[in-house]
Amino acid sequence: MKARIKWVEDVCFVGESGSGHAIVMDGAPEGGGRNLGMRPMETVLIGTGACTAYDVVHILKKSRAAISDCVVEIASERAEEDPKVFTKIHFHFVVSGKSLKPQQVERAIHLSAEKYCSASIMLAKTAAITHDFEIRES
Repeated sequence: MKARIKWVEDVCFVGESGSGHAIVMDGAPEGGGRNLGMRPMETVLIGTGACTAYDVVHILKKSRAAISDCVVEIASERAEEDPKVFTKIHFHFVVSGKSLKPQQVERAIHLSAEKYCSASIMLAKTAAITHDFEIRES
């Protein structure tokens, strides 16, 4: 996997992925930015949420669960001092579908957290990661 980061101005950067996609990252005005994009650490959190959501949806579909939607709400805390690593991350999954079984959803989340989601497994080296979920009938 490769990526390229290009400095635009001040503390604004464009990240380009090896797959040909781009994202603008910038800082808050008090940090010298113009608030033109997400903060780099926000992209880490969002990428991790997408990684685990991808796994959960894939696992549930593979087990033939009638899933129709999956939303992951994330709350996090960071260290006060540099490096301001994540110290706590909580993933709240809202999974919708027909007749979804709590055991199925819990198993999918567990497999993602313990085996498949490389992003959350990596962040677990510095952060206490917790999960919960709710199921909505659709």
